Order: sequence, then structure tokens, then C-alpha cells
Amino acid sequence: MQGTDASDATTQVARRLSDRIGPFRRALLRTSREVADLPDLPDAQVEVMRALTGSTTTPSALAARLGLARSTVSNLVSAMESVGLVERRLAAGDGRRTELRLTPLAEERLAAYDEASAAVLVEALGRLAPEDRTALAAALPALEHLHREITHRGDH
Repeated sequence: MQGTDASDATTQVARRLSDRIGPFRRALLRTSREVADLPDLPDAQVEVMRALTGSTTTPSALAARLGLARSTVSNLVSAMESVGLVERRLAAGDGRRTELRLTPLAEERLAAYDEASAAVLVEALGRLAPEDRTALAAALPALEHLHREITHRGDH
């Protein structure tokens, strides 16, 4: 029966993680936007900006990198283009392929968001008990491993 207990414990951990990750991300995004006095930046747009930072890519490559449908990326890019965050251009030497890149405005907003996000987290971490900060620091490698397992689950 020990396998069942371990399985039940794993299921409970999975449920608690699932229940808390989304609200945590939304709270961090909302608070960071307020601190940086940024306009509404949906989480999906922040992820697109992160994926495009320092690079130029095609819409289909962006969709693959983010694990999103091409139509979803197309809608995100269109919305971001309309507010001056993303530029589309024809690939050099290939008039059929479109490439995407961030605008300077998007780079500024992402930097402001990252700075505010770090400040919000540092402040909140400072209010935690030392043992909670230690536990969070110790959990980071495991969270990174978990992320890799989720991202590459089809590779096994």
C-alpha cells in the first residue's frame, strides 16, 4: 500500500501546485504593472516579448517555441503590432517569409516590468520568515526540473 500513499501525496502536491501557480503569476503580473505604472500587459504578451528579446523570428517558429497554435500567435502579434510592441517585416532576401521583432517600446516595457517584478518579489521575500526564503531558494532547482519535464514530456 505504500505505493498508493506516495501516489496520493504526489497527486496532492500536483493539485496544490496547479491551484497556486496561475494565481501567483497573475498577482505578480498585476502588482508589477501597478508598480511600474505600465498599461495592461497580458501574461501572453509578456511571454511573446521574452521570446523575441534580442532576436528576430518567424511567427511559426515563435508558435513552436511558446507551444501555442499559430492562430493564437497570429492574434497576439496582431494585437501587439497595433499598440506598437511588435514589428513584422519581410525576411531579407526572401519576400515570402515574415519575421517578427520587438520595438524599442516593447523592450522598454519589458525592462520596466522585469525591474518592477524583481522589486515586488524582493519586497515580499523580505517579509517572509528566513526559513520560508530558504525553502523557496531550495525549491528553485526542483521547479526548473519540473518545468523541463512538463515542457519536454513528449520527448520521453
